[in-house]
Amino acid sequence: MFDNITIDSFKTYAASYGLNLLSSLIILLIGLWVAKITYKIIKKSLLKSKLDEMLSNFIANIIYSLIIAFVIISCLSKLGINTTSIAAIFAAAGLAIGLALQGSLSNLASGVMIVFFKLFKKGDFIEAGGQSGSVISLGIFMTTLKSGDNKIIIVPNGAITSKPIVNYTKEKKRRIDLVFGCGYNDNLQKVRQTIEKVIDTDKRILQDPKPIIAVSNLGDSSVDFVVRPWVKTPDYWTVRFELIEKIKNAFDQEGISIPYPQQDVHVHNINK
Repeated sequence: MFDNITIDSFKTYAASYGLNLLSSLIILLIGLWVAKITYKIIKKSLLKSKLDEMLSNFIANIIYSLIIAFVIISCLSKLGINTTSIAAIFAAAGLAIGLALQGSLSNLASGVMIVFFKLFKKGDFIEAGGQSGSVISLGIFMTTLKSGDNKIIIVPNGAITSKPIVNYTKEKKRRIDLVFGCGYNDNLQKVRQTIEKVIDTDKRILQDPKPIIAVSNLGDSSVDFVVRPWVKTPDYWTVRFELIEKIKNAFDQEGISIPYPQQDVHVHNINK
């Protein structure tokens, strides 16, 4: 079997295969370097074009992955491996893997959808996939959020697009919705003026749109006022908390009652 294999032919084959192996290694190293440099250049260019950072990272990662795939195929081809056959094998394997990893492919498609429709950007505070927090990054399969109490939350992209998404910081203005109750014996005009005075003294509350102060309900024990001022989005929580405290203090100073549920208990003495 080995009679026809001479030392010279073995050396020739070894030298030829060694050169191919060396060339393949060089292609791999250069390809990895090119992929890395290309990633940085594309990301920098996209950021310079004022494209959102999260979107820039997503596009750069996709291009980086494609370059790496091309480099690997080139290395295999240089080693004399029939890449056409490998492509067919990968296609068949890809179908089987795709069926097994439908969730991952769904997350990839959802990631593309998030980027394409610009559903949110880095820094936005959102509620999505049953979680809420500020967006840190958008990956190919996962989105990373940071909660208000500084927890890191990883949410699959598929879970985000399969449910409603609430973006709390996309708009520059937000409306604060509050309800304050007063007693039936209180002067409604005085209550309205007291609330207006508190709102007018806070410069963070916007006058366009104008704040709404109106009677919304005649409850069992109170007359309810809705108070709906507009503020800049970053001021929302600070103004909301302070407004509740200021209106309560103003009611106390003006002698306006804030009713709470009460029950009258009648005791009957059956021995009499």
